[in-house]
Amino acid sequence: MTLEQLRIFVAVAERRHFTRAAHDLRLTQSAVSAAVATLEQNLAQPLFDRIGRRIELTRAGTLLLSEARAILQRAEDAVRLLGELSDMVSGTLSLFGSYTVANYWLPPRMHRFRRCHPGVTLSLAIGNTEQAVAAILAGTADLACVEGTVADPALVIGELPGDRLVLVVGRDHPWFGEPRVGPESFATTPWVWRERGSGTRQIFEDCLRRHGVDPASLPVALELPSGEAVKSAVGAGAGAAVMSEMMVQGETALGILHAIPTPCPPRRFRLLHHPARHTSRAVAGFAELAGTVEPIAP
Repeated sequence: MTLEQLRIFVAVAERRHFTRAAHDLRLTQSAVSAAVATLEQNLAQPLFDRIGRRIELTRAGTLLLSEARAILQRAEDAVRLLGELSDMVSGTLSLFGSYTVANYWLPPRMHRFRRCHPGVTLSLAIGNTEQAVAAILAGTADLACVEGTVADPALVIGELPGDRLVLVVGRDHPWFGEPRVGPESFATTPWVWRERGSGTRQIFEDCLRRHGVDPASLPVALELPSGEAVKSAVGAGAGAAVMSEMMVQGETALGILHAIPTPCPPRRFRLLHHPARHTSRAVAGFAELAGTVEPIAP
């Protein structure tokens, strides 16, 4: 059994398709089939059931998949550790960002880090705060940057410079041009919400409760899975929304949207890391560049 055979097996298992795996691995289909056949022969176990043109993992294949992923991850970690014996920062850095952070805050910082450390390969996955926590716990991301509140005792949670939330309306909304709208008026207009699990929604709901407003009392016109979708709906006249100020700077400058201060205090973003996992120089370096209040030591 070799690492290359395991890598090919995982690719086939994840795609449930030999041809697609071969294409993504840039190998011939015959090479992929041969590697899987050799693995099955060495293990004396069929790893896939061939059902017509489809393939499905056998019980043995399912058991092997989790172990193969762990072995490949350990091999990758070993290569990264050996590479870091030199002074040059190298290897890979997997980031996960909640939607607002990933779309607006992280990219310029990733660019700055890449210019300082060209030997590091960066990747970024995007989801909401709950998904970011899950990625760190599962080990599929080295660091996660989120805007939501996280209280998981298994994680190291550092604070980052953040932004503030503003109330946003479109041109046809009665609040367009208003310098201020109090929480007592919030129930008089339809709202466009982010999905549950969103950090922005969580912070706004907490803010409403502190000001004596039940979030359930606000009429909801739409519930959407991204800030861009919310922004588009508000611009089309669907109602009011609370969003990150940096998300709407372009539209407010053009007069497409109008931003009104909210009673929510300025928020900090949060940097998540799993203390039980190896902290590479790349992880520590990115945390420092991002401006975390408490640096992560390699």
